[in-house]
Amino acid sequence: MLSNMWLALFSGAVVAATPILFAATGEILTERSGVMNLGQEGMLLMGAVTGFITVVKTGSLALSILMVIIVGAVMGLLFAFLTVTLQANQVVSGLAFTLFGTGLSGFIGKSVNNTAVTNSFHKIEIPGLSSIPFLGNMFFKQDLMVYALYIIIFCTWFYIFKTKAGMELRAIGENPGAADAVGINIFARRYLNTCIGGILAALGGAYITLAYSPMWRDGLTAGKGWIAIALVIFSTWNPVMAAVGALLFGGIEVFGLRLQALGIQIPSHFVSMLPYFFTVIVLIFATGNFRQKKQALSPKSLGEYYDREAR
Repeated sequence: MLSNMWLALFSGAVVAATPILFAATGEILTERSGVMNLGQEGMLLMGAVTGFITVVKTGSLALSILMVIIVGAVMGLLFAFLTVTLQANQVVSGLAFTLFGTGLSGFIGKSVNNTAVTNSFHKIEIPGLSSIPFLGNMFFKQDLMVYALYIIIFCTWFYIFKTKAGMELRAIGENPGAADAVGINIFARRYLNTCIGGILAALGGAYITLAYSPMWRDGLTAGKGWIAIALVIFSTWNPVMAAVGALLFGGIEVFGLRLQALGIQIPSHFVSMLPYFFTVIVLIFATGNFRQKKQALSPKSLGEYYDREAR
């Protein structure tokens, strides 16, 4: 029984980590270009409500994902327009997007509030890989969105650290003036990566309503966008390290729920608090003994707008 409990715990950790990791991976790409998007929570909520309403109205998961991608791209495009073209303060713009996404998602989702659907992503076993002891149950008995996330994480890591385009992206985040001087289009790259970041954040939100918990209610994401931002710092802007951190967050969330399921008397509010308490610990760790290392690895132009005429 203990073995089954641990298998269920680790398998659940992957599921709980998925929406956070979608958003964190997108934010890593965005911040590597020098743009800080604190609007992750709003984008998660917009993706969640868009995917849910689409599947309720049409019954099509494929169309739901397509609509989520469009909404995420539009929100990313608007954020890039504000911060890259209009040079608005990135912190203020991010907070505004969080408030905007929270309010708009609540308004749009009013008609389907507390509604559940039966048409959602279900677990699919990968032949061969799913039979691997322990790891098979944890990683290869999941749904299609989780499998897609595996590919996205690898491709993002490979792109950032193993390609010329990724090297140029890191150069933009470090010194946009120098990158511009050698002919790299700073504005196009920042627009592109911010849009991709918006798409991934929206997909993270859609995962909650289409797979993790197939229903909609106001504030469904419950701060997962902020956890994703903390995870970016924890991972030192590396998608593989973000995956490790997301599993820790997901494991803590599922662990509290499993303790309750075993009959251990733990207040539900305390269980809900655990992932956010861990987030605070991570932020303290990130600004503590390893502060200088984190600062050395963070993009130097992060949060700063680039004005070619001011060079």
